[in-house]
Amino acid sequence: MANPTQGRNIQTDSTKDRVYLDHNATTPLHPEVRSRLLEWADDWGNPSSIHQEGRGPKARMREARDSIAKILGAHPLELIFTAGGSESNNLVLKSIQTFANEPKRHILLSSLEHPSLKRAAEAMARAGFDVELIRAHRSGVIDLEDLEAKLRPGQTALVSVMLANNETGVIQPLSEIVRMAKAAGARVHTDAVQALGKVPVNVRDLGVDYASFAGHKFYALKGAGVLYVAKGAPLEPLIYGGGQERHRRGGTENVLAIASLGYMASKAGEITERAAEMARLRDRFEAEVLSSIADVSINGAGEKRLPSTSSLLIPGTDGETMLMALDMEGFAVSTGAACSSGSPEPSPVLLAMGLTRAEAQCSLRVGVGWGTTDSDIDRFVLTLKKVVDRLRGLKGYKVGQLKRPEESSCLT
Repeated sequence: MANPTQGRNIQTDSTKDRVYLDHNATTPLHPEVRSRLLEWADDWGNPSSIHQEGRGPKARMREARDSIAKILGAHPLELIFTAGGSESNNLVLKSIQTFANEPKRHILLSSLEHPSLKRAAEAMARAGFDVELIRAHRSGVIDLEDLEAKLRPGQTALVSVMLANNETGVIQPLSEIVRMAKAAGARVHTDAVQALGKVPVNVRDLGVDYASFAGHKFYALKGAGVLYVAKGAPLEPLIYGGGQERHRRGGTENVLAIASLGYMASKAGEITERAAEMARLRDRFEAEVLSSIADVSINGAGEKRLPSTSSLLIPGTDGETMLMALDMEGFAVSTGAACSSGSPEPSPVLLAMGLTRAEAQCSLRVGVGWGTTDSDIDRFVLTLKKVVDRLRGLKGYKVGQLKRPEESSCLT
């Protein structure tokens, strides 16, 4: 059967010799977005101006807001344009901090959240809020029993759990989380940045009070994000200014980036088809890796995951070294181990799932996208095997030697 997306793939590499497999970090511009940038840039006026030069940009923003609201199942006025997911996440916690009165000073976050939420929550803790983390299972799914035990009826102000994890792709049981949180009188926020463009997302069906999104994960320009705020949910601006976004986010809007996100939202009909193709490629990639490279395991295997994401544990290697070697071979991937010179710290997400430091430092994240092809997968698997064999040889790693994960260190 012919590939349904053949001929409509998005070019993702800067040269024909490179393959981009890091779509969780960011996505390339959709070619139709790129082709319309000059047209949108002609609407250069300030959208807050009432003269003719301001009316064009204002219309662009209105069209984008309507398209995004439609794809998310929201009312257009429930959407606030921001600079991206991190700002949207911070805006939620700032609002809760401002409006939560005694005794509602308790916040619950999953232990798998993005740093923009965790760091904001730490600031709330310094301001006197009681912040707790919800444990996660080794599978990457949060522990619902731990959530239930930590909920404080009448005291928990907010529960925040990301819809899909940016490292493992594991999708959380958000409907059950919302049900439990609402029963305790808490509001619910979800960081849905990774889900947008990969799986359908309907905020009304999810039942959340807040949801964060970012355009650059969905083949749009960087610099545009959206925060969904359900009617009646409290909101305190992070940025004060003029009357932009109905006084909810001051500052002249990034019209060009917003227009690009609105355009991608208008292509919502492609998401299901594209997701099926990405899932096929991901499953094929994982099967080939498991059959050709010994002792590899998949984080979140068996759980509901984004169709785009593979998180691999490859003992006998170091994730950062592997990433750099693959980059030199022409492949862009990422690692769950946030290693940097002098500070080889493993991924907090993988540690929160119960992986050892050694396991977390052997991780590699591969993210396929709308432009990934079977040829890309074939080339990558062959190269990955070559790199892994070389690194394992340097370390003297013997296949099957691990009886317990903690017996091996990924570091040289």
